[in-house]
Amino acid sequence: MQHNPGFLRMVEQARQRVKVCTVADVQTRLVRGERFHLVDVREDHEFAKDHAAGACHLGKGIIERDIETVIPDKQASIVLYCGGGYRSVLAAEALQQMGYTEVVSMDGGIRAWREAGCPLESGQPG
Repeated sequence: MQHNPGFLRMVEQARQRVKVCTVADVQTRLVRGERFHLVDVREDHEFAKDHAAGACHLGKGIIERDIETVIPDKQASIVLYCGGGYRSVLAAEALQQMGYTEVVSMDGGIRAWREAGCPLESGQPG
């Protein structure tokens, strides 16, 4: 996908202010049995097609509205991902502004997750 320059500039600025991890980092955390929230911030139809196994869904359009209901603990460990790692950076920055202290964006998003052969599920958000 070709992104517009203004969007890319905004993402790069946000990337300087948020923590970013790799798919391998997330897999290591899963193998270790670490407790964290894996949150897919893509659109409903994207999530329904496929998503990381065990991920919950809070689309970027509603995450700020609903995050405090779904994850009220502002110190909870949260990993956000999207399609390629752009929208999740912006969502991570927004959550930081709301006081969440342990939020990271997974670089490469679901594309990198698929390429790494990580487990996927499909179905509507619940």
